[in-house]
Amino acid sequence: MNLLITGGAGFIGSNLVHYLLRDASAELGVSIDKVVNLDKLTYAGNRSSLDDLDSDPRHIFVQGDICDEKFVGGLLREHKIDAVMHLAAESHVDRSIDGPEAFIMTNVVGTFKLLDAFRKYLAESGRTKLPNYGKSIADGGESAFLHVSTNEVFGSLGAEDPMFCETTPYAPNSPYSASKAGSDHLARAYHHTYGMPVITTNCSNNYGPFQFPEKLLPLMIQKTLRGESLPVYGDGSNIRDWLYVEDHCRGLATALVRGTMGETYVIGGKNEIRNINVVRALIQTVHELAPQSATKSADELITYVKDRPGHDQRYAIDPARIENELGWSPREDFRSGLRKTVQWYLDNQEWINAIENGSYQGERLGTLA
Repeated sequence: MNLLITGGAGFIGSNLVHYLLRDASAELGVSIDKVVNLDKLTYAGNRSSLDDLDSDPRHIFVQGDICDEKFVGGLLREHKIDAVMHLAAESHVDRSIDGPEAFIMTNVVGTFKLLDAFRKYLAESGRTKLPNYGKSIADGGESAFLHVSTNEVFGSLGAEDPMFCETTPYAPNSPYSASKAGSDHLARAYHHTYGMPVITTNCSNNYGPFQFPEKLLPLMIQKTLRGESLPVYGDGSNIRDWLYVEDHCRGLATALVRGTMGETYVIGGKNEIRNINVVRALIQTVHELAPQSATKSADELITYVKDRPGHDQRYAIDPARIENELGWSPREDFRSGLRKTVQWYLDNQEWINAIENGSYQGERLGTLA
């Protein structure tokens, strides 16, 4: 397959590109001949996350905007793309509250432009007339569009509510989640209206290597190492389901290859944990792995701050469908994934420093919090 990955210099995207070129062929029985990595390189896109792939001829990095339909269409034709994995998105809730327009443009308009470019490309190349059009890749299908979304489109759960699943009604509560909900609906509509081979996935909170340090875990790791105050929203009782990023990448590739066109698969780590317990576990792990740097206790570090507007209380995903139908399951529990994550950030302080001083973009960033 020749794949187009959007947002492949971001957190999940860079991990996905590494997984596809390293393990996907052996684990899923497909040949990955080319990965065209399209990223706009906005603040969260980091080209250095892909430095180790510069010598791999299968990886082709292209800087560009998914909102430029003509440009995207040219890439699809030039590289004879078989499948698209769409991860490009604005994804930080706090930023969406402060400035929602960028989220609408990238997540809604960008997804529309990408879907429409792929629709036209399939028609122009005659792929819609192939005998295996619309079948899964595993069953001989010729093309697919994997739309990657979030569990936040489903809104908030109460303590006793059943976990999110593929049939949970949408109820987004932030500009970010509303923009992702809109993109999900477009992906569904393009399948049902045009017959496009579209699959959608919704994931829970990801963590792991290459995550931009405004997000909870890498931000807290750095603050713990520096002995700085760790701000926790509200009373820290909000619950999230944590999914190690490599497990998510395996789930995405599994859905792309084995998934049924037009269907949705939710992907979760089966690790429901209160935010305050996540922070305490993180502090403990940093103390264990870097005792010479982390000297302050959890009680000295943690500070409770005013809750964010519209803060969802609980997310939880039931991944039974992708487990039972496609054979995927998470390999990491939160403790093992957290230990790998902390160790990666300890080993890659230069990567973090380049983001914090702005040199990864050639300019200094503002606040990360």
